[in-house]
Amino acid sequence: MTTQRRPGPGRRLAALIILSLIALLVSPATAQATSYVPIDGQGSTWDENALDQWTSDVAKYGMDVQFTGNGSSAGRTAFYGGLVDFAASDIPYGETDDGVTDPPPPLGSYAYVPIVAGGTSFMYHLNVGGRLVTNLRLSGETIAKIFTGNLTMWNAPEIAAENPGITLPAVQIVPVVRTDGSGSSAQLTKWLSEKYTSMWNAYCKAAGRPVFDPCGSTSFYPTVPGSDFINQSLDSGVAGYVAEPTSDGAITYTEYSYALEANYPVVKMLNSAGYYTLPTASNVAVSLTKASILNTPNDPATNLTQDLDQVYTDSDPRTYPLSSYSYLIVPLTTSGSNSTFTSAKGVTLSTFTDFALCQGQQAMGPLGYSPLPINLVKAGFTQITKIPGAVAQNINVATCNNPTFSPSGVNLVVQNAPQPPACDKAGPTQCGVDGTTPITTGGGTTGSGGGTGGTTGSNGATTGPSAGASGTASAGTGSSGNGSGGSSDSLGSLGNPQNGSGGAGSTLNPNIVAGQYFISSAYSSPVSMPLMGVAAGFLLIAVFGPAVYWRLRKRRRS
Repeated sequence: MTTQRRPGPGRRLAALIILSLIALLVSPATAQATSYVPIDGQGSTWDENALDQWTSDVAKYGMDVQFTGNGSSAGRTAFYGGLVDFAASDIPYGETDDGVTDPPPPLGSYAYVPIVAGGTSFMYHLNVGGRLVTNLRLSGETIAKIFTGNLTMWNAPEIAAENPGITLPAVQIVPVVRTDGSGSSAQLTKWLSEKYTSMWNAYCKAAGRPVFDPCGSTSFYPTVPGSDFINQSLDSGVAGYVAEPTSDGAITYTEYSYALEANYPVVKMLNSAGYYTLPTASNVAVSLTKASILNTPNDPATNLTQDLDQVYTDSDPRTYPLSSYSYLIVPLTTSGSNSTFTSAKGVTLSTFTDFALCQGQQAMGPLGYSPLPINLVKAGFTQITKIPGAVAQNINVATCNNPTFSPSGVNLVVQNAPQPPACDKAGPTQCGVDGTTPITTGGGTTGSGGGTGGTTGSNGATTGPSAGASGTASAGTGSSGNGSGGSSDSLGSLGNPQNGSGGAGSTLNPNIVAGQYFISSAYSSPVSMPLMGVAAGFLLIAVFGPAVYWRLRKRRRS
């Protein structure tokens, strides 16, 4: 009689590990892993830096998402014609320019998804004695005068009165505006038409706008023939022009992300509370709590669009008046004008949009945007589920990992957003380049305190000289910036770009307290669940494997 040899404990443990891995590979989470067909979109350059980040992030999950930033108007037109699977736009359909209305697709065939929040900033290039001014302050009225040609010199009394700590130069103001159909133009002109109506209408008339079109908001910024305004296409075009060494005196409007990318300062804008603030992630987040979001599910033409009137006038000292959010325009049908869209594409688009609303928002602060708050994320979830072929079983707030709220729904950004320093209040004092030290008289470009950014910082060696008259570029002690104002990152918690001493590194959100945006909740989208399952399996093996091994070995000895 032949006795069959029982496998030893080592073999049994190996078998256990193999069986565990097989179980993981066929687990429901992994079985639900999806193959993705390519999709493509066009539109907003205001959103482009965010979308470029997300399309790069999801590539590791097998998603091929292509986006072309060619302007909001071009994106809406391409979506209307069925040329793309989605569009990005800073404004909804229906804008009227020169008497021509931007037509929407048929009702019920599309929806708006809130996707990117941020501030329309005023990036500028102003030198004094060869050094770049970095702490300029302007009120809304002064900005309106600049972009309607009513102020033409930087040392104008209106600008000097707002900047007691800067000796302003007798340099011509050169406004740089968009030539292409732009959502940022529409946002700026909507604000101008509502807040400074008579000034804006007079400018539009001088620019030759038709009698039947009283201007209002427009995607195409009008210019007066023979004026000193410069025309450029796209956000990258206007920002690139201002950053040119020969562009002293230039100012433009663009998403804050482009100013950070160019390492150029933006204006501190006066809010209704009497404080000059920057379009930081926290200031924008606070501001958008006052945005009125239209909830009209039976009317896709207006559902989830925004009314910013209360944002313009919010009395919270932390607000930035020109804060807003933009939209993805997504299809709700596989027929009609968007006939190239399929349910298979819907799988990719819904998963990508879910990622953008949740995990993708972690990257928004460092890029110069503001992560979306919970009310907009919830609204976006509702829209995602309507996309044909949507993968919606894992879309929920508790596992979203959006950095602005906890799994229980607490709005962390608004709760923790810092108050502005006293020297940012309108009056006889002004914050220096460090963002907190008050100065009252002009001294070179920006008074004392700048340029201590450190030779080891990411910006110190090249931009130190521009940070202040008394600062030095080579002897600073900062680890990742070029000014003394920052408390947690390379750009400073309260100052302009080029102001911060860093401390915690440039990977954190510029202008936000370190760690404020990082929540420990797990993200369980369809693309990440298999990885989480495999990780959990290995953890179980690591914890229980040794015990199983010794139990089997003891049994064999007995």
